[in-house]
Amino acid sequence: MVHKKPNLPSKLCVVCDRPFTWRRKWARDWLQVKYCSRRCRETARTHSAH
Repeated sequence: MVHKKPNLPSKLCVVCDRPFTWRRKWARDWLQVKYCSRRCRETARTHSAH
């Protein structure tokens, strides 16, 4: 059985500028999500500390 994802909202990651789409785990705080992955979030944290 093949499921097509409906048209989900997407954003650009502020670190790598790649598009990423809405995930169910981000349902509550989608407006605050800035990073596509844990790696990008940690990269932003380390670069802002210097």
